[in-house]
Amino acid sequence: MKSGAAWLASATQDQVDAFLAELSENALMALPWMFEFWALPHQLPPEGAWKTWVIMGGRGAGKTRAGAEWVRAEVEGPTPEAPGRSRRLALVGETVDQVREVMIFGDSGILACSPPDRVPVWEAGRKRLVWKNGATAQVFSAHDPDSLRGPQFDAAWADELAKWRNAQETWDMLQFALRLGDNPRQVVTTTPQNVGVLKAILKNPSTVMTHAPTAANRANLAASFLEEVYSRYAGTRQGEQELEGRLIEEVEGALWTAKMIADCQLTGEVPELDRIVVAVDPPVTGGPKSDACGIVVAGVVMTGPPQTWRAVVLEDASIRGSPQQWAEAAIAAMDRHRADRLVAEVNQGGELVAQVIRQVDPLVAIRTVNAAKGKHLRAEPVAALYEQGRVRHVRGLARLEAQMGQMTISGWRGEGSPDRLDALVWALTDLVLDPARSFRSPGIRSL
Repeated sequence: MKSGAAWLASATQDQVDAFLAELSENALMALPWMFEFWALPHQLPPEGAWKTWVIMGGRGAGKTRAGAEWVRAEVEGPTPEAPGRSRRLALVGETVDQVREVMIFGDSGILACSPPDRVPVWEAGRKRLVWKNGATAQVFSAHDPDSLRGPQFDAAWADELAKWRNAQETWDMLQFALRLGDNPRQVVTTTPQNVGVLKAILKNPSTVMTHAPTAANRANLAASFLEEVYSRYAGTRQGEQELEGRLIEEVEGALWTAKMIADCQLTGEVPELDRIVVAVDPPVTGGPKSDACGIVVAGVVMTGPPQTWRAVVLEDASIRGSPQQWAEAAIAAMDRHRADRLVAEVNQGGELVAQVIRQVDPLVAIRTVNAAKGKHLRAEPVAALYEQGRVRHVRGLARLEAQMGQMTISGWRGEGSPDRLDALVWALTDLVLDPARSFRSPGIRSL
């Protein structure tokens, strides 16, 4: 459903004029302050009897404005003096300064969002806001969880919870303080990070969540900002978190940590590569509901002895589809990158895998490989290459990198099959870990 703002943006001038002409003078004056009209879908609270509403999004997605407007909706009544649903609120941020400068006085903060006749008064000495109807909002810092012992509230707004110091302790103290009214509620506005407190909140049955990427709020952001951050971070693991607003979990015992993945990002130009391969990990079955066919392109710089060779992962071309479709996609990837060889796992399809590929290109050089070890055992020596700093990633590999973070020393912890990761392992094994076999005749199978 379109917001009122989206409708106005797409309406003709005659439609806009007709809409405004139908409004009374009071309605026309109130329109700028009617957030329900202007809000994006993720900025409006979900229906239902929830306890916690998490607004999770990328940088600049409009989270702060949504939090400030929710506070308004909680405290304001039909008139400036009339009581609202909530009367005693807690405003919790990383520091007192950030609560004051962002949540209260910021461009999207409570004061900026309030109509002239309903602007609350800031009492600096008591660190609180006071509305004409008697409602108050007290400021608290995550640096001092114990300051939440004693006070009690019927509503709370927690901003950027994922980066709080003492996050779990502060959150726990806030829950004990939310004990007034029939249904005390709280809103959390945050860019996601892999922290336990946020993951636990999201799993709570009384939690609801709305989500949006940075680009959802493009109308209120500088075009140069969007162009810069998307050109630098789109398609990276960091971009998935900071721009797309997606929570990227790091499981215990992961072979690839978030730091390892961040450190392997290629910052300059792709070096001249001596060999390039396309690795294919076919699914057990074909079709739209099957696992994807992992297709990963990588190359290697063969300078010095093999133990010093450096690899670059160039593309994740994985797709869901029929054998014909993924075979065509693999051959197309070879053509794009002028690859020397196609490496295909044949555990699931045997000779049929090579046959399907040769139907697309009868002359393609294929090396078929069988998996004699478990996935995590095959992945461990490849992860060691990353620890040694011998692998770099171009941008655009976020989905592959997400799978990397789900493979642990005891096995796969993600959903479905690690199709992209398996293809990565085969590619880097061929290029770096098993270079002697990679130069054999295309028709010889490696066991």
